[in-house]
Amino acid sequence: MRCPSPRWLLALALGVAAFAAQAQTLRVGLAEDPDALDPTLARSFVGRIVFSGLCDKLFDIDEKLAIVPQLATSYQWSPDNKQLTLKLRPGVTFHDGEKFDAAAVKYNIERHKTMPGSNRRGELAPVTSVDVVDPLTVRLNLSAPFSPLLAALTDRAGMMVSPKAAQAEGERFGAKPVCSGPFKFVERVAQDRIVLEKFTNYWNKDAVHFDKVIYTPIPDATVRLANLRSGQLDYIERMAASDMEKVKSEKKFKTSSITEIGYQGLTINVGKSDKAKTSALGRDPRVREALELAIDRAGLVQVVMDNEAIVGNQWVAPTNTWYAKNVPVPKRNIERARQLLKEAGMPNPSFTLLTPTTSDAQRIGLVVQAMAREAGFDVKIQSAEFATSLNMADKGDFEAYVLAWSGRPDPDGNLYSFDVCNQPLNYSGYCVQDVDGLIKQSREVLDPAQRKKVFEQVAAKVLKDRPIVYLYHRKWLWAYTPKLQGVREIPDGLLRVTGLKFGS
Repeated sequence: MRCPSPRWLLALALGVAAFAAQAQTLRVGLAEDPDALDPTLARSFVGRIVFSGLCDKLFDIDEKLAIVPQLATSYQWSPDNKQLTLKLRPGVTFHDGEKFDAAAVKYNIERHKTMPGSNRRGELAPVTSVDVVDPLTVRLNLSAPFSPLLAALTDRAGMMVSPKAAQAEGERFGAKPVCSGPFKFVERVAQDRIVLEKFTNYWNKDAVHFDKVIYTPIPDATVRLANLRSGQLDYIERMAASDMEKVKSEKKFKTSSITEIGYQGLTINVGKSDKAKTSALGRDPRVREALELAIDRAGLVQVVMDNEAIVGNQWVAPTNTWYAKNVPVPKRNIERARQLLKEAGMPNPSFTLLTPTTSDAQRIGLVVQAMAREAGFDVKIQSAEFATSLNMADKGDFEAYVLAWSGRPDPDGNLYSFDVCNQPLNYSGYCVQDVDGLIKQSREVLDPAQRKKVFEQVAAKVLKDRPIVYLYHRKWLWAYTPKLQGVREIPDGLLRVTGLKFGS
């Protein structure tokens, strides 16, 4: 019997090795390129997907939105609910080898609160100080009871970065982040890829089955799906709704559909910059009301989302426990919209709608443009890459902006930073002292029934002023190779990489 030639054996070995290497890399297609990979400064949903592999948090949420331990193993409130004591997980290290402990938590919370440009400041506003009780115990002191605090700590406000690296890099930290998650940062090429590799000293390393994760931003949903079909990607987030049924019927890929805890809306510049003074939308609330009445939400959901969304008019969906039923979804009324424009002395107002270059945002812009035209509006569309559009919104360089918010488990996370005066995500520039007082009250009320009554008061005012015209609540639509096992369907829309692996 002849033995195989050495050359044949070498080729076989190289082939097996190449296959094994490929099998250990998870390739994820993103709908946008994230902004800064710094939990304190970050503000994009897509960045949170990357963070889920890079930066652990004090707490996480599960499929039912219950708060579960991560870096903190337990918590206890003081009798007056103005102190929160956390017990921390032992044996955790950051990617640079530095120890995670109570001092690191104190540093991170203070960084979130004081760093210039922080987008976590509002989420942690009631936290007045942080005490290191012992190396694995930390106490957060509050100015008043704060219902949303634990929920805030399940997201970027609860993400922990290496104090040593953060102090050394300052504002440049986001270019080379150092956290304590299952994967550590390797490289980032803008608009092309973000590469993470397995952190061998991860506290839960037995749940990590990939050597590398590569996140690739592909704004066009059709191209994203094509890359999945060709085998260039293993998982894509935010698949186009129009493709969902077809992909399901093909049975070549697995799919997931989970209703988000956030919303899709039109943010209107009512006070962010001087553009609010010259814009018809910004100057007169009657024009904003007319715009809302010109929109057929059900029709919008059908055309843009192939009905893979829930019509809504608030920061939470009508199916949510916290939905304010005293302000239901308004029906389309073109006649009333025209009357309002006539009363405002602007029967044919014109404004520019800023849209990110993502597929859904582009379709929303076109549908709103067509619907609003029937009421007399002349809507011009301006498109910009997602991170660029966020920067424009931050500067107030817009009149109206198609902006989605991925949502938080507590409604405060969908409301406070957007509608309270001078908050970092308040792109509209909305600032009403009575509303600020009500939202502050909603944070301090611990009884759910009483808190819901406060939210009803907020809704009655804010939804009349319309700094944001809420449109609908999307379903997270994912598609992935059938060999990928362990995908968890959690309503925040984030892919948890721990527990994922390729099966046969």
